[in-house]
Amino acid sequence: MISVLLPVYQEEKALPALLERLKALEGDFEVIFADGGSTDATVPLLREAGYRVVTGAKGRGNQCNLAAAHAKGDILFFLHADSAVEKDVLSHIQAAVDKGARWGCLTITFDDTRFPYCGGIRISNFRAKVGHIVFGDQGMYFTRALFMEMGGFPDLPIMEDYELSLRLKQKRIPPVVVKSPIVASVRRFEAGGPWRVGFQMYYLRHLYRKGVSPQRLQELYRDCR
Repeated sequence: MISVLLPVYQEEKALPALLERLKALEGDFEVIFADGGSTDATVPLLREAGYRVVTGAKGRGNQCNLAAAHAKGDILFFLHADSAVEKDVLSHIQAAVDKGARWGCLTITFDDTRFPYCGGIRISNFRAKVGHIVFGDQGMYFTRALFMEMGGFPDLPIMEDYELSLRLKQKRIPPVVVKSPIVASVRRFEAGGPWRVGFQMYYLRHLYRKGVSPQRLQELYRDCR
């Protein structure tokens, strides 16, 4: 079984489309939402729809780990609330794991493929396939065994997906990118300007590699958003 795990915070606007996508999913799976303290209608809407919701401290890494702690699946698939996947995505992930994949992601695209977003799509997929670095909006999946071996996502306020990718790369455990697409939202880029936000995200990763504290990076990330 695959556990579909979704960290959420103040996502009431994204929920109608998300819930429709979840209803369409095929295969043997469970869905667990990890809420980070939403004060809007996120949690009531999810519970009204019959989904399991666990609550904890805000922070995507912590929320993902919380959901994983309650999951029963042998495969953990982390999905963002504003991302769209195909109804047969779980069969693609299962097939990859059956062939030996221990972790990986989907093939990302954006809900706007005009320039400059088309370039970001190519860079993201190349970075995953060749650079072995994956981010959360690419639909990260792990075998439960590997996720537990790695201790889950690092306890960081930001860069938790990047750091976990770096640790796996250091251990020479490459990700497997499955062909099933995931459509990520460009809402953050639209709000701050695609060139500005894209450069800032690159710069934040540079600062992280240079040892700048995650707390300082989180402050800069808020400005970026």
